[in-house]
Amino acid sequence: MALTHGLASLALVALATPALSEYAGPPLLAAAFFGGMAPDLDLVAEHRKSLHFPVGYTLLAAIFTAWAAVSPSPGVLLCTVAVGAAALHAWSDVLAGSVEPAPWNPTSEQAVYNHALGRWHRPRRLVRYSGAPEDGLLAVGLAAVALLTPATGPTADAALLWLLVVAGAYVLARKRLTELRSRLAALTPAWVVASFPVVSVEETESGATRIALRRR
Repeated sequence: MALTHGLASLALVALATPALSEYAGPPLLAAAFFGGMAPDLDLVAEHRKSLHFPVGYTLLAAIFTAWAAVSPSPGVLLCTVAVGAAALHAWSDVLAGSVEPAPWNPTSEQAVYNHALGRWHRPRRLVRYSGAPEDGLLAVGLAAVALLTPATGPTADAALLWLLVVAGAYVLARKRLTELRSRLAALTPAWVVASFPVVSVEETESGATRIALRRR
């Protein structure tokens, strides 16, 4: 789940709070959480490829880390955490299932695309699919780590508990979502469908990814 990715980065930053001293706080936790979820915005394009850059995010995070070490500031640290969280997300998808709509019935060996190598990494399926029971348990464990640290206050604790409610609902409904999506698509009027742009993704000769939006 995108929530699991966000909670993983948030838990790491919460554990690192003592070392971050005066820079620790809600903005840093938010950067970790939203940075960890951000790569999954490519669900509207080509999932785990269009916004998943394992090597690219890692290199960028290393640059920000060096910058923060030489000239620390809240802004640089926020960027470091956000990009590092995105890198953690991209790499950890290798441990999950494949990218098809019903990954509990796998038909591919594509986990996450590595633009630097020009190929897909295969899924290890330690977490079989997004919303699997083990995914929900992992989300609970990561949230518990954050809750047990002094980094989160009452507001953040309440937000984490509500996120776990959302995660639990997603786990319970996960296998029905594909069917529900198909039913909703069949019931959606043609004029509504036509009002949304078409997203297309293509690889250039240089290995870059081009995303295009066009009206129907």
